Amino acid sequence: MYKILKKEEIGNNVYSMEIYAPEIAKNAKAGQFIIFRIEDKGERVPLTVAGIDVDKGSVRIIFQVVGKSTLQLSLLAQGDVIKDFVGPLGHPTEIKKYGVFVAVAGGVGAAEVLPVVKELKKVGNKIVTIIGARSKDLIILEEELKEVSDELLFATNDGTYGLKGFVTDVLKNVIVKEKVDVVYAIGPIPMMKAVSDLTKGKSIKTIVSLNPIMLDGTGMCGACRVTVDNKTRFACVDGPEFDGHSIAWKELSLRLGLYKNLEKVSLDIFSYNMECKCHTK
Repeated sequence: MYKILKKEEIGNNVYSMEIYAPEIAKNAKAGQFIIFRIEDKGERVPLTVAGIDVDKGSVRIIFQVVGKSTLQLSLLAQGDVIKDFVGPLGHPTEIKKYGVFVAVAGGVGAAEVLPVVKELKKVGNKIVTIIGARSKDLIILEEELKEVSDELLFATNDGTYGLKGFVTDVLKNVIVKEKVDVVYAIGPIPMMKAVSDLTKGKSIKTIVSLNPIMLDGTGMCGACRVTVDNKTRFACVDGPEFDGHSIAWKELSLRLGLYKNLEKVSLDIFSYNMECKCHTK
């Protein structure tokens, strides 16, 4: 069983947790992920490793409440335990000196960008980080990202912080000012596709971290398959990072939407049962 050492709400329905998992903490690297399961009959859910503390033996995860399992996790408190916490999984990010490295994150993608830019900064890259959200109150980890970025820029849909518009609007401005060597994107599929479409026309190397449907995380089930360069790849063992210019984005988007209705039903039933228990008490 894996104990929650620390829990903090860092945004609107966004939580940071430190989980006691010393073996994972010793081995995890930037870009890798874990899969958690709260209980025996629980869903297996992948989350990026947002940080590690080897001395404490802890692994940091950051998640937004979007479905039944993340809601269940958010209801746990410091000192509670979860059944399974498996990792590190996937290939780590290649850490080397590229030059000007632009990290683009949408929403909670900021949590996945943080450990990557932290390591790339250490080896001498110039880090430009672009964070996008619907509004200012949905932006997370601003201070932590500021510490490891040479430049930290924002885009909000409603214009409440940074540029009014999308991350691609900010990225266009950066490309005009800088000779960008690599762009790294993580967030919703439409955002990553838009970033990749933009950089492809500029011949800028672009890495995306994918989050397809995933079950076992070892390549056995095939649920996380994605077409890259017209070949089938598994995000859990071949990724999660791929060349953004080689992804079959439409296919990936359709696959991600396969269980949307069932996920909503599961969440609705769980929320209803919770409400009934509260009224009974």
